[in-house]
Order: sequence, then C-alpha cells, then structure tokens
Amino acid sequence: MKKQSKAKITYDYGTGRRKTAAARVFIRPGSGNFTVNDRPLETFFSRLRSQIIARQALQVTEKEGQFDLLVTVRGGGESGQAEAVRHGIARALVQYNPELKTTLRTAGLITRDSRAVERKKVGLRKARRSRQYSKR
Repeated sequence: MKKQSKAKITYDYGTGRRKTAAARVFIRPGSGNFTVNDRPLETFFSRLRSQIIARQALQVTEKEGQFDLLVTVRGGGESGQAEAVRHGIARALVQYNPELKTTLRTAGLITRDSRAVERKKVGLRKARRSRQYSKR
C-alpha cells in the first residue's frame, strides 16, 4: 500500500505493535533521516539499547542509511515503543521489497510478539501473586 503525502512523495508503510505500543512507519529511499514523533531517534529514545532495537531491521537487511524514516508511536513504555518501531520498519521494508521477507523472517522480525501484561485478578495482589500467608 503506497501512500502519498502532501508533497506527492511516495512512502511505503508498515504498522508495528508490541505490548500496548503501536507505531506507524513510513519509509522512502533517502539519506538516512530517522524521525520519531517529530524528533531525531537519539533524542526520542534515551537508552542506547532502545536505539539499537529500533534500528535492528535496517541492520539485518543492510539498508541502514538508505532510507528516510518517519515514525509516529503511541502507547506503552520505551522498550515496547522501540520494539513496535522495529516491527513497523520490518513490515515497511517487506512492502518496499518483498525479497527481504526471508531475511527478516529468519531474524524473527516479521512475527508480532503477542506477549502482554496479564491482568490483575480479584483477591490477588498481582496477576498471580497471592496475599502473604500469616500462620499466627
């Protein structure tokens, strides 16, 4: 699904999700600008680990510095957002070039990680943690 922006520039699009975070990723061939919520990647993700995770799909396919990325991400925390961005980039790269799908699949970047926080149950302190037992 190719998208047209206001300036008639063609983007390839991918949606990434992880935990409660959702990322919309638009890529196009360019000089390597990586913008997340109108800020550079390095200022949006403060942890180096999150920056590495967000770039992982580009590094696996050896396409780092060849695309301009425009990302909007909402919900979740920093690690969930970084992994949602990684998932969105992988999907956008597959849309740009379907031949990259096998490379991304072997790296485990196409599959959505469906794990999420389990809800708290009634009568328990957390999802599975019960109250402390008192013998006396």
